[in-house]
Amino acid sequence: MDNLALYYLGKVVYDYCGLNYLNNISSLKMKVSKRLRQLNIESYWSYIRYLQEHPSEWDQLIVLLTINETYFFREDKQLYIYQQKILPQFASEVQQPIKIWSAGCSTGEEAYSLAMMTMDLDHYKPKKVHIIGSDINKKVLSIAKEGIYSKSSLAFRRIPPYWLQKYFDEMENNYRIKDEVKKMVSFQYVNLLEEVENGRNEEFDVIFCRNVLIYFDEETIEKVVKSFYRALKKGGYLFLGHAETISNLKIGFETLNENGTFYYRKG
Repeated sequence: MDNLALYYLGKVVYDYCGLNYLNNISSLKMKVSKRLRQLNIESYWSYIRYLQEHPSEWDQLIVLLTINETYFFREDKQLYIYQQKILPQFASEVQQPIKIWSAGCSTGEEAYSLAMMTMDLDHYKPKKVHIIGSDINKKVLSIAKEGIYSKSSLAFRRIPPYWLQKYFDEMENNYRIKDEVKKMVSFQYVNLLEEVENGRNEEFDVIFCRNVLIYFDEETIEKVVKSFYRALKKGGYLFLGHAETISNLKIGFETLNENGTFYYRKG
């Protein structure tokens, strides 16, 4: 009976946000069982009903189900392509602000890394670039908005040393993102599966969605990538994680290979 209820819960999660636990029910059980004890709920069927009756419980469940391992300056080859090729191209072509979307931004390290890479450019102009970080996990978004990270955090494992001096204020046990960096970045809640249905009212020049698609099945990946394609301006770029590829999907992206890394361009 428990396995049937867990499978149904996995289907509910899949329909809500695309996270696929249907082939890993034991992991779903491990992640959710503690929450049932906290709520004094005796069965998974009862928890499913609780979710239906208390939609705010999704915020707690998403915290349990999402993996938020990230760090500053991650997959730096892509960051250099963004900085040295793409930004100068857009800066010379458009007058309006360049819009970047960090989808699945977790605690904000990727979005802030993009801001710092931008500010490292000699011809960077304030308000010329706007970066939006989004995530389905509201807890990590609150950390991202605050922009304060423990000195002992693994988030700093690869960071260029001069960034700490240039773009952070040092506190006793933490580093805080400087206001000039934070002004370039905003954060918002986004369920990527809802984006598939609703779309966005804005277009982006670049989308980073790295190490997110690996948690989706092929059907969901195709839906999400199509929504990215619609959200990009003509000639815009999409960056995925090094273990993710969409070259097999006939969506319209041109696959590019440069500096030992793949990325994609909307024709």
